[in-house]
Amino acid sequence: MNPTDRSPVALVFGTRNLGHAVIVDLVRRGYRVAGAARSAASQAEVRAAGAYAIEADVTDQASVAAAARNAANELGGLDLVVNAAAAYGGTRSGPFGGGPIADAAPGAFADWSVAPAQAAFAFLSGSARVVLDRGAPATLIQVTGGSSRRAMPGRGLWAAGAFAVRAVTQAAALELRERGVHVALLIVDAGIEPRGGAKSGAGLAALADPQQVADAVAFLAAQGARAATHELQLTPLAERWVP
Repeated sequence: MNPTDRSPVALVFGTRNLGHAVIVDLVRRGYRVAGAARSAASQAEVRAAGAYAIEADVTDQASVAAAARNAANELGGLDLVVNAAAAYGGTRSGPFGGGPIADAAPGAFADWSVAPAQAAFAFLSGSARVVLDRGAPATLIQVTGGSSRRAMPGRGLWAAGAFAVRAVTQAAALELRERGVHVALLIVDAGIEPRGGAKSGAGLAALADPQQVADAVAFLAAQGARAATHELQLTPLAERWVP
């Protein structure tokens, strides 16, 4: 990749399903893209998509900052940073979302609540430091789920983490907007269609299309200083919507 190229530069954390769709879409749109992942297999998929692969851990502030500096130095800029990684702690034992509060295991709160909040903090703090040091306008997008808007029975621990993700992102947006950094929370209020397509057509209409989520990322990244969206929610028409 040519660091003297003037096309925009993006760094994406999370490269498996949604993150992979975002990487592929941004490459198609002419971005110079870096994908940050922990495993060698995921990094190989980043390279296969035509992007620059970086080993990084989105739950670690220093690792996020190092990845952002690496992308900026290697590609010649940093205009967009996206966190599309699903962060969990421990082994994620028990039902999805942590299960009923009364039945939750001792480590369930750390697995389902602390890990997502820690990742959002590390992502926003680490990447913000780098873009502020560079002194150029940039967009940071944190992706989360519908549990950031309301709790559900059996998923209270997951919602607690998602609420924290939303709070940290809102604070970052308020703190950074006057310094030329656009921070946005992208809420995908649905399950996401798995990479390669769903195994069955049943319920497919209620799943979010990864390509359309990638389109939303590009929309947020293209906004100017006079029209900045700080929170955008996507809900399939076949999914339940709560105002």
